[in-house]
Amino acid sequence: MTDTAPVDDWDTDYDIYDPGYVTDPAPVWEELRGRCPIAHTERWGGSFLPTRYEDVQAMAKMVPGLSSSDVLVTSPPPELVEELLADPIFQQYGVNAAPISEDPPIHGWTRRLLLPHFSPKAAESHRQYTEDLANRLIDGFIDTGHVDGAEQYAQQIPPRVIAHLLGIDESRVDDFTYWVRCVLELGLTKPDLRRKYRLVIREFFFEVVKEKQANPDDGFVSALLAGTDDEGNPIDPIMVVGMLNLQLIAGIDTTWSSIGSALWHFGTHPADRERMLAEPDLWPSAIEELLRFYAPVTMARRAAADVQIGDVTIPEGSKVLMNFPGANRDPEVFERPDEVILDRPHNRHVAFGAGIHRCAGSNLARLEMNVALRTWFERIPDFEVSEPQEVTWAGGQVRGPRHLPIRFPAAS
Repeated sequence: MTDTAPVDDWDTDYDIYDPGYVTDPAPVWEELRGRCPIAHTERWGGSFLPTRYEDVQAMAKMVPGLSSSDVLVTSPPPELVEELLADPIFQQYGVNAAPISEDPPIHGWTRRLLLPHFSPKAAESHRQYTEDLANRLIDGFIDTGHVDGAEQYAQQIPPRVIAHLLGIDESRVDDFTYWVRCVLELGLTKPDLRRKYRLVIREFFFEVVKEKQANPDDGFVSALLAGTDDEGNPIDPIMVVGMLNLQLIAGIDTTWSSIGSALWHFGTHPADRERMLAEPDLWPSAIEELLRFYAPVTMARRAAADVQIGDVTIPEGSKVLMNFPGANRDPEVFERPDEVILDRPHNRHVAFGAGIHRCAGSNLARLEMNVALRTWFERIPDFEVSEPQEVTWAGGQVRGPRHLPIRFPAAS
């Protein structure tokens, strides 16, 4: 399943896992916008890649013409899909990750069940926990003068916040992190690994659901189990398993990538770091700008019928990559799009997606990012990326730094 041959023509043979593209995809988007704004490739199962904000927004609204039944940018090989669907365990636990993997009408009522738990007020209830967590993590390395900002900080926060939300023992966090990486990243070239840990996650949440059925409480999982669909029918517990699966997959890698990208930015742009120290009131706008510039997530859609975008026909069955990061660099919408402008006004970025599938957890993600960065700057105001050439990035579904060496004056 690995496509490693160099790209000769990005219009017709792009590779979202090309090492140069993963490190910095913006030059490719800029080139394509001017010549072939919706590119196509046969790599990784074939897909179309829009690069203009207008086209991405239009595609996000094409529901269910562009179906959300297959949201992974690289699907497993057909033979592995058949094996997965035939697995009795997978049949028992279901295949949904509602609402992100569902079209209307299921999308509507499953999203309705989630939204109260991710309102601004609900997100705010996790602030103290997140602040305590960030400080506890920093306590563990502040005396050393160096840290892997990705592995030891950014990657540690979202899994624990999600565990806190779900009412799950925080000691499982390392498992969560590995499981998610296997599904979204490591399983790319090892499909059996992706299959294994998709089942592991569902089996874990099946046990969580069974326990809450036996011992309901006032927490998140019990609230979902007490919900109903649009016709007032009790929600199927297997649907809840899928919804919990979504919280883990969508709520961890995406946010740690955003936190890590922000640390990379400030650790390689000292003027911006110093400005944030001098003007802390800029944090709200700065976070929106960092989300725009380093938007981590690309989702996929599958054409349920032939779809026409301008003069491009996307045939039925084709995959479309919802290139939200590329849309955020469109010069038709953003002035000086390839610069981070910390006080950028009217920032209409689509880092959290667009249309009915816009990220339901955006308020919680913003809170985590805000707390993680503010706490870091309060405790470690003077820092830099110590070995820029050693920084590694993951790409594809979620882009962000995975190894981020940072140095700073050790606390005395």
